[in-house]
Amino acid sequence: MVLPRLGSLHLAKRFTHSSSRSAPYLLFPLQLQELLNREENVKVLDATWFMPNSPRNGREEFLAKHIPKAQFLDLDAVASPHPLGLKHMLPSEATFATACESFGIRANTHVVIYDTHGVFSSPRALYMFRSFGHSNSSILNGGLPFWEVEGLSTESGQEQQPHTTHYSKPSLDTSSVRSYEQVVENAEHDPSSQHAEVVLDARSRGRYLGTDPEPRPGLSSGHIPNSIALPFHVFLQTHEGPTSYTTVRSTADIRRALNEAVGSSQAESIINGQKSVVTTCGSGMTAGVLWLGLKLLGAPKVGLYDESWTGYALRPTSKIVKDR
Repeated sequence: MVLPRLGSLHLAKRFTHSSSRSAPYLLFPLQLQELLNREENVKVLDATWFMPNSPRNGREEFLAKHIPKAQFLDLDAVASPHPLGLKHMLPSEATFATACESFGIRANTHVVIYDTHGVFSSPRALYMFRSFGHSNSSILNGGLPFWEVEGLSTESGQEQQPHTTHYSKPSLDTSSVRSYEQVVENAEHDPSSQHAEVVLDARSRGRYLGTDPEPRPGLSSGHIPNSIALPFHVFLQTHEGPTSYTTVRSTADIRRALNEAVGSSQAESIINGQKSVVTTCGSGMTAGVLWLGLKLLGAPKVGLYDESWTGYALRPTSKIVKDR
Protein backbone atom coordinates (compact mmCIF):
# COMPACT_ATOMS: atom_id res chain seq x y z
CA MET A 1 0.00 0.00 0.00
CA VAL A 2 1.34 3.43 -0.92
CA LEU A 3 0.73 5.89 1.89
CA PRO A 4 -0.37 9.38 0.79
CA ARG A 5 1.90 12.37 1.19
CA LEU A 6 0.72 15.85 2.09
CA GLY A 7 0.79 16.80 -1.58
CA SER A 8 -1.55 13.91 -2.44
CA LEU A 9 -4.65 14.81 -0.47
CA HIS A 10 -6.88 13.15 -3.03
CA LEU A 11 -5.35 9.83 -1.93
CA ALA A 12 -5.86 10.62 1.75
CA LYS A 13 -9.60 10.94 1.09
CA ARG A 14 -9.69 7.20 0.41
CA PHE A 15 -8.95 6.66 4.09
CA THR A 16 -11.41 9.12 5.61
CA HIS A 17 -15.14 9.48 5.96
CA SER A 18 -16.38 12.55 7.75
CA SER A 19 -19.01 15.23 7.51
CA SER A 20 -18.24 18.90 6.91
CA ARG A 21 -18.69 19.47 10.65
CA SER A 22 -16.18 16.80 11.66
CA ALA A 23 -12.45 16.43 11.37
CA PRO A 24 -11.22 13.45 9.32
CA TYR A 25 -10.86 10.26 11.31
CA LEU A 26 -7.28 9.86 10.03
CA LEU A 27 -4.41 12.28 9.54
CA PHE A 28 -1.00 11.40 8.12
CA PRO A 29 2.21 12.76 9.67
CA LEU A 30 2.87 15.46 7.09
CA GLN A 31 -0.75 16.55 7.33
CA LEU A 32 -0.43 16.88 11.11
CA GLN A 33 2.82 18.84 10.77
CA GLU A 34 1.15 21.24 8.33
CA LEU A 35 -1.84 21.56 10.67
CA LEU A 36 0.42 22.40 13.61
CA ASN A 37 2.22 25.00 11.51
CA ARG A 38 -1.04 26.58 10.39
CA GLU A 39 -3.35 26.38 13.41
CA GLU A 40 -2.94 27.25 17.09
CA ASN A 41 -6.02 25.49 18.43
CA VAL A 42 -4.62 21.96 18.04
CA LYS A 43 -3.73 19.54 20.84
CA VAL A 44 -1.74 16.34 20.32
CA LEU A 45 -2.24 13.47 22.76
CA ASP A 46 -0.16 10.31 23.12
CA ALA A 47 -2.63 7.56 24.09
CA THR A 48 -0.14 4.67 24.09
CA TRP A 49 -1.34 1.67 26.10
CA PHE A 50 0.15 -1.78 26.59
CA MET A 51 -1.38 -5.09 27.60
CA PRO A 52 -1.23 -5.86 31.35
CA ASN A 53 1.37 -8.60 30.77
CA SER A 54 3.70 -6.31 28.80
CA PRO A 55 6.92 -5.02 30.41
CA ARG A 56 6.55 -1.74 28.50
CA ASN A 57 5.04 1.40 29.98
CA GLY A 58 3.33 4.07 27.91
CA ARG A 59 4.14 6.97 30.24
CA GLU A 60 7.82 6.03 30.44
CA GLU A 61 8.10 5.78 26.67
CA PHE A 62 6.37 9.15 26.31
CA LEU A 63 8.97 10.75 28.58
CA ALA A 64 11.74 9.20 26.47
CA LYS A 65 10.33 10.40 23.14
CA HIS A 66 7.19 12.08 21.85
CA ILE A 67 5.87 14.47 19.23
CA PRO A 68 6.76 18.07 20.17
CA LYS A 69 4.22 19.68 22.53
CA ALA A 70 2.27 16.41 22.86
CA GLN A 71 0.69 15.46 26.18
CA PHE A 72 0.18 11.99 27.61
CA LEU A 73 -3.37 10.64 27.84
CA ASP A 74 -3.57 7.77 30.33
CA LEU A 75 -6.70 5.89 29.27
CA ASP A 76 -6.74 3.94 32.54
CA ALA A 77 -6.69 7.19 34.55
CA VAL A 78 -9.34 9.01 32.49
CA ALA A 79 -11.95 6.35 33.15
CA SER A 80 -14.91 5.50 35.33
CA PRO A 81 -14.46 3.05 38.22
CA HIS A 82 -16.02 -0.37 37.55
CA PRO A 83 -17.41 -2.84 40.12
CA LEU A 84 -15.34 -5.64 38.55
CA GLY A 85 -12.18 -3.54 38.58
CA LEU A 86 -12.08 -3.19 34.80
CA LYS A 87 -9.72 -0.60 33.33
CA HIS A 88 -10.15 2.18 30.72
CA MET A 89 -13.95 2.20 30.82
CA LEU A 90 -15.63 5.24 29.30
CA PRO A 91 -15.36 8.09 31.80
CA SER A 92 -18.30 9.96 33.20
CA GLU A 93 -19.25 13.16 31.42
CA ALA A 94 -17.75 15.21 34.26
CA THR A 95 -14.49 13.22 34.24
CA PHE A 96 -14.12 13.66 30.50
CA ALA A 97 -14.71 17.42 30.75
CA THR A 98 -12.19 17.74 33.58
CA ALA A 99 -9.58 15.82 31.59
CA CYS A 100 -10.11 18.07 28.56
CA GLU A 101 -9.68 21.15 30.75
CA SER A 102 -6.40 19.80 32.16
CA PHE A 103 -5.10 19.30 28.60
CA GLY A 104 -6.10 22.82 27.59
CA ILE A 105 -8.73 21.47 25.22
CA ARG A 106 -11.72 23.61 24.33
CA ALA A 107 -14.92 22.52 22.63
CA ASN A 108 -13.57 23.61 19.21
CA THR A 109 -10.00 22.32 19.65
CA HIS A 110 -8.78 19.88 17.02
CA VAL A 111 -7.52 16.90 19.05
CA VAL A 112 -5.08 14.57 17.29
CA ILE A 113 -4.28 11.28 19.03
CA TYR A 114 -1.46 8.85 18.38
CA ASP A 115 0.27 5.83 19.90
CA THR A 116 3.72 4.25 19.59
CA HIS A 117 2.43 1.01 18.03
CA GLY A 118 1.33 2.86 14.89
CA VAL A 119 -2.38 2.14 15.31
CA PHE A 120 -3.48 0.21 18.40
CA SER A 121 -4.81 2.21 21.34
CA SER A 122 -5.34 5.56 19.60
CA PRO A 123 -8.67 4.48 18.03
CA ARG A 124 -10.03 3.73 21.52
CA ALA A 125 -9.16 7.29 22.57
CA LEU A 126 -10.77 8.66 19.41
CA TYR A 127 -13.88 6.60 20.15
CA MET A 128 -14.03 8.26 23.57
CA PHE A 129 -13.82 11.79 22.14
CA ARG A 130 -16.39 11.09 19.43
CA SER A 131 -18.76 9.44 21.92
CA PHE A 132 -18.81 12.67 23.91
CA GLY A 133 -19.56 14.71 20.82
CA HIS A 134 -16.04 16.07 20.24
CA SER A 135 -16.13 15.49 16.50
CA ASN A 136 -13.10 17.72 15.87
CA SER A 137 -10.80 14.79 16.62
CA SER A 138 -8.54 12.49 14.59
CA ILE A 139 -5.87 9.85 15.00
CA LEU A 140 -2.40 9.98 13.50
CA ASN A 141 -2.20 7.07 11.06
CA GLY A 142 1.02 5.19 11.77
CA GLY A 143 1.52 7.00 15.05
CA LEU A 144 4.93 8.02 16.33
CA PRO A 145 6.88 5.47 14.20
CA PHE A 146 5.48 6.79 10.91
CA TRP A 147 6.04 10.36 12.16
CA GLU A 148 9.73 9.48 12.53
CA VAL A 149 9.88 7.65 9.19
CA GLU A 150 8.77 10.93 7.60
CA GLY A 151 11.80 12.63 9.19
CA LEU A 152 9.79 14.75 11.61
CA SER A 153 11.25 15.85 14.93
CA THR A 154 10.61 14.49 18.42
CA GLU A 155 11.41 15.65 21.92
CA SER A 156 11.78 14.07 25.35
CA GLY A 157 11.00 14.91 28.96
CA GLN A 158 7.91 16.16 30.76
CA GLU A 159 5.28 17.92 28.73
CA GLN A 160 4.62 21.60 29.33
CA GLN A 161 1.52 22.15 31.41
CA PRO A 162 -1.01 24.07 29.29
CA HIS A 163 -3.30 26.77 30.55
CA THR A 164 -6.45 25.09 31.79
CA THR A 165 -9.60 25.83 29.86
CA HIS A 166 -13.32 25.61 30.45
CA TYR A 167 -14.96 22.59 28.87
CA SER A 168 -18.73 22.41 29.30
CA LYS A 169 -20.00 19.09 30.56
CA PRO A 170 -20.82 17.09 27.40
CA SER A 171 -23.54 14.53 26.78
CA LEU A 172 -22.60 10.93 26.09
CA ASP A 173 -24.04 9.47 22.90
CA THR A 174 -25.59 6.41 24.52
CA SER A 175 -25.95 4.70 21.13
CA SER A 176 -22.15 4.42 20.97
CA VAL A 177 -21.80 2.08 23.97
CA ARG A 178 -23.35 -1.24 25.04
CA SER A 179 -23.75 -2.63 28.52
CA TYR A 180 -23.48 -6.24 29.66
CA GLU A 181 -27.27 -6.47 29.93
CA GLN A 182 -27.73 -5.23 26.36
CA VAL A 183 -25.18 -7.71 25.01
CA VAL A 184 -26.82 -10.62 26.85
CA GLU A 185 -30.26 -9.63 25.60
CA ASN A 186 -28.96 -9.30 22.03
CA ALA A 187 -27.37 -12.77 22.20
CA GLU A 188 -30.82 -14.25 22.85
CA HIS A 189 -32.15 -12.94 19.50
CA ASP A 190 -32.06 -15.02 16.35
CA PRO A 191 -29.03 -13.47 14.54
CA SER A 192 -31.11 -13.24 11.35
CA SER A 193 -33.73 -11.16 13.18
CA GLN A 194 -34.11 -7.55 12.15
CA HIS A 195 -33.67 -6.56 15.81
CA ALA A 196 -30.42 -8.48 16.37
CA GLU A 197 -27.23 -6.46 16.30
CA VAL A 198 -24.14 -7.89 14.63
CA VAL A 199 -21.44 -8.44 17.27
CA LEU A 200 -17.88 -8.41 15.93
CA ASP A 201 -15.11 -9.80 18.15
CA ALA A 202 -11.67 -8.24 17.58
CA ARG A 203 -9.67 -10.84 19.52
CA SER A 204 -7.51 -13.47 17.85
CA ARG A 205 -9.36 -16.40 16.33
CA GLY A 206 -7.86 -18.85 18.85
CA ARG A 207 -9.17 -16.84 21.81
CA TYR A 208 -12.54 -16.51 20.08
CA LEU A 209 -12.74 -20.26 19.44
CA GLY A 210 -11.62 -21.10 22.98
CA THR A 211 -8.55 -23.00 21.79
CA ASP A 212 -6.04 -20.38 23.00
CA PRO A 213 -5.86 -18.91 26.50
CA GLU A 214 -6.70 -15.35 27.42
CA PRO A 215 -3.78 -13.10 28.43
CA ARG A 216 -5.54 -12.39 31.72
CA PRO A 217 -4.82 -15.33 34.09
CA GLY A 218 -7.84 -17.43 35.06
CA LEU A 219 -10.16 -15.91 32.46
CA SER A 220 -11.91 -18.39 30.16
CA SER A 221 -11.56 -17.93 26.42
CA GLY A 222 -14.46 -18.51 24.01
CA HIS A 223 -17.02 -16.06 22.70
CA ILE A 224 -20.43 -14.46 23.15
CA PRO A 225 -23.23 -16.49 21.51
CA ASN A 226 -23.88 -15.47 17.88
CA SER A 227 -20.86 -13.15 17.78
CA ILE A 228 -18.53 -13.20 14.76
CA ALA A 229 -14.73 -13.27 14.76
CA LEU A 230 -13.05 -10.33 13.04
CA PRO A 231 -9.50 -9.99 14.44
CA PHE A 232 -8.58 -6.32 14.60
CA HIS A 233 -5.28 -6.80 12.76
CA VAL A 234 -7.07 -7.49 9.46
CA PHE A 235 -8.01 -3.79 9.35
CA LEU A 236 -4.32 -2.87 9.70
CA GLN A 237 -1.16 -3.17 7.63
CA THR A 238 2.19 -3.88 9.27
CA HIS A 239 5.26 -2.03 8.01
CA GLU A 240 8.60 -3.66 8.73
CA GLY A 241 11.82 -1.75 9.30
CA PRO A 242 14.03 -0.69 12.19
CA THR A 243 10.73 -0.19 14.02
CA SER A 244 7.71 -2.26 13.02
CA TYR A 245 4.44 -0.32 13.05
CA THR A 246 0.90 -0.46 11.76
CA THR A 247 -1.33 1.79 9.69
CA VAL A 248 -5.01 1.58 8.83
CA ARG A 249 -5.67 -0.25 5.58
CA SER A 250 -7.53 1.38 2.70
CA THR A 251 -11.31 1.39 2.86
CA ALA A 252 -11.38 -1.11 -0.02
CA ASP A 253 -9.28 -3.54 2.03
CA ILE A 254 -11.43 -2.96 5.12
CA ARG A 255 -14.57 -3.63 3.09
CA ARG A 256 -13.11 -6.90 1.78
CA ALA A 257 -12.23 -8.01 5.32
CA LEU A 258 -15.74 -7.20 6.52
CA ASN A 259 -17.26 -9.09 3.58
CA GLU A 260 -15.17 -12.16 4.41
CA ALA A 261 -16.23 -12.07 8.06
CA VAL A 262 -19.97 -11.45 7.76
CA GLY A 263 -20.81 -11.97 4.07
CA SER A 264 -21.29 -9.28 1.44
CA SER A 265 -25.03 -8.92 2.03
CA GLN A 266 -24.71 -8.37 5.76
CA ALA A 267 -21.73 -6.08 5.23
CA GLU A 268 -23.86 -3.92 2.95
CA SER A 269 -26.61 -3.83 5.59
CA ILE A 270 -24.10 -2.62 8.17
CA ILE A 271 -22.67 0.06 5.92
CA ASN A 272 -26.04 1.43 4.83
CA GLY A 273 -27.41 1.42 8.39
CA GLN A 274 -30.01 -1.31 8.04
CA LYS A 275 -28.10 -3.33 10.65
CA SER A 276 -26.52 -2.09 13.87
CA VAL A 277 -23.13 -3.45 14.79
CA VAL A 278 -21.31 -3.79 18.12
CA THR A 279 -17.56 -4.26 18.42
CA THR A 280 -15.92 -6.11 21.30
CA CYS A 281 -12.45 -7.43 22.20
CA GLY A 282 -10.58 -8.42 25.36
CA SER A 283 -11.03 -5.25 27.39
CA GLY A 284 -12.55 -2.67 25.05
CA MET A 285 -9.24 -1.44 23.61
CA THR A 286 -8.78 -3.03 20.16
CA ALA A 287 -12.55 -3.00 19.63
CA GLY A 288 -11.77 0.63 18.83
CA VAL A 289 -9.85 -0.47 15.73
CA LEU A 290 -12.95 -2.23 14.37
CA TRP A 291 -15.08 0.78 15.37
CA LEU A 292 -12.74 3.05 13.41
CA GLY A 293 -12.69 0.82 10.33
CA LEU A 294 -16.47 0.66 10.23
CA LYS A 295 -16.72 4.43 10.61
CA LEU A 296 -14.29 4.85 7.72
CA LEU A 297 -16.70 2.77 5.63
CA GLY A 298 -19.49 5.17 6.62
CA ALA A 299 -21.44 2.75 8.83
CA PRO A 300 -23.81 4.94 10.89
CA LYS A 301 -24.83 2.51 13.65
CA VAL A 302 -21.66 1.34 15.39
CA GLY A 303 -21.47 0.72 19.12
CA LEU A 304 -18.78 -0.72 21.37
CA TYR A 305 -19.24 -3.16 24.25
CA ASP A 306 -17.22 -1.26 26.83
CA GLU A 307 -16.50 -4.15 29.21
CA SER A 308 -15.84 -6.52 26.33
CA TRP A 309 -14.78 -10.11 26.95
CA THR A 310 -13.19 -9.51 30.35
CA GLY A 311 -16.40 -8.17 31.83
CA TYR A 312 -18.50 -10.79 30.08
CA ALA A 313 -16.41 -13.84 31.02
CA LEU A 314 -15.88 -12.72 34.64
CA ARG A 315 -19.59 -13.12 35.33
CA PRO A 316 -20.41 -16.75 36.24
CA THR A 317 -23.86 -16.57 34.64
CA SER A 318 -22.54 -15.67 31.18
CA LYS A 319 -23.04 -18.16 28.37
CA ILE A 320 -19.66 -18.92 26.78
CA VAL A 321 -19.35 -20.66 23.44
CA LYS A 322 -16.25 -22.69 22.61
CA ASP A 323 -15.73 -24.12 19.13
CA ARG A 324 -13.21 -26.94 19.47
